[in-house]
Amino acid sequence: MQTSFLDLPDGRRIAHARSEGAEPGVVFLGGFRSDMTGTKALFLEAWARERGRAFLRFDYTGHGTSSGDFEQGSIGGWARDAADAVSRLTRGPQVLVGSSMGGWIALLIALRLPARVAAIVGVAAAPDFTEDSMWAGFDAGQRDRLMREGRVETPSEYSDDPYVITRHLIEDGRDHLVLRAPLALPFPLRLLHGTADLDVPVPVALRLLAHAEGPDVRLTLVRDADHRFSAPENLDLIVATVEDVLPSPHG
Repeated sequence: MQTSFLDLPDGRRIAHARSEGAEPGVVFLGGFRSDMTGTKALFLEAWARERGRAFLRFDYTGHGTSSGDFEQGSIGGWARDAADAVSRLTRGPQVLVGSSMGGWIALLIALRLPARVAAIVGVAAAPDFTEDSMWAGFDAGQRDRLMREGRVETPSEYSDDPYVITRHLIEDGRDHLVLRAPLALPFPLRLLHGTADLDVPVPVALRLLAHAEGPDVRLTLVRDADHRFSAPENLDLIVATVEDVLPSPHG
């Protein structure tokens, strides 16, 4: 699909690809440093087009072909991008499919725009990771350097370039934590998580499962699936889970 751009009054330019179809639509929310051309996003888009289902994928600022500098980004800023994309590019309640950081963003959208969420499917969801994984994993020297210099670099297994973690990312993340207060989710929540996920270990999924308050909350653990959750059988499970939370065509 051709990439379009959502131009916002403050100068942000959000790259996106959208297909029309039946509602509720499906919105894919990508992960930290990922973009909208990833395996899961494209697989879901192909499924949606085949089924005549409305679908949206997009890049946060500083990601992919959207405007902005990644190192200036933050959870709050990316959640704002997502809320603007949902508000301006979709109609009515949507099924949010959040991968890794996108799972956290989906929860923030649910708190900000509850009427626009029909369900959430979290794929290796990583709520509060800036605090519970990044900050908690830094040693004293890294924490000191982050506070003094405003950034630290950490290796990435997904890229030759290191991750740059900024003080702004950590401090802004603390303003958007979702596992420290009641998290009421009055719609279906499905969590898919691999037992071989080394980036977001299973206890994170269990903590979210225990913390979420709602009438229809389920966690599926997949043996040997890793954080990418992109093997063919994983992709099929994502689609089956989305289909499970969509309303029946017969009501």
